[in-house]
Amino acid sequence: MRRRGLLHGTAAAGALLTGGVLPYALTAILAPGEARPRRNHLRPPGAPRDDEAFVAACIGCGLCGEVCPPRCIQFHRRDGGARVNTPYIDPGQRACTLCGKCMETCPTDALIRVPPADAAMGLARIDRTACYPWVDRGICGACVTVCPLGGRAIGFDFANIYRPVIRKGCVGCGLCVEVCPHPSKPIWINPPKQSTNSVGEV
Repeated sequence: MRRRGLLHGTAAAGALLTGGVLPYALTAILAPGEARPRRNHLRPPGAPRDDEAFVAACIGCGLCGEVCPPRCIQFHRRDGGARVNTPYIDPGQRACTLCGKCMETCPTDALIRVPPADAAMGLARIDRTACYPWVDRGICGACVTVCPLGGRAIGFDFANIYRPVIRKGCVGCGLCVEVCPHPSKPIWINPPKQSTNSVGEV
């Protein structure tokens, strides 16, 4: 009888533990692994990965915005402190084309001339629970078509030629974000400090 009671007690404790842990385990599995930034503000290409170093070097002259052909460079106005008048790009509104004119014009070390493949503005991320091809709600591919770096930065999943995947060559220009037809933009750019060497899927 004692043995049977012990077995029942062990089984009950195991069931209780499983019931308590299961919701948290499912949340960890199903929830995105990386939160999307509340504001997708990126520094122009050629900026240092350390934003404090960029802010220290930028003099707020505005020349980068004046020469930008797509007019994607905006300026902080209400953030206060040293960040006032520093440039940023919001790819959801207008993305960078990696033309390099801002880097050529910058009079300080805030933007250093680098090739487009080394722009290092960030890394694109795709929410596969919302992207149309990934949830079987149609064929898209706009993000793959528009990428200025081609297959080194973004391509299609090996098993399905319509599902986009981010590759290690992504520099975060944001053109994929700008052209995404989904109203909630399931693709976004994580700035360099939030980016890793892993491909950008969640």
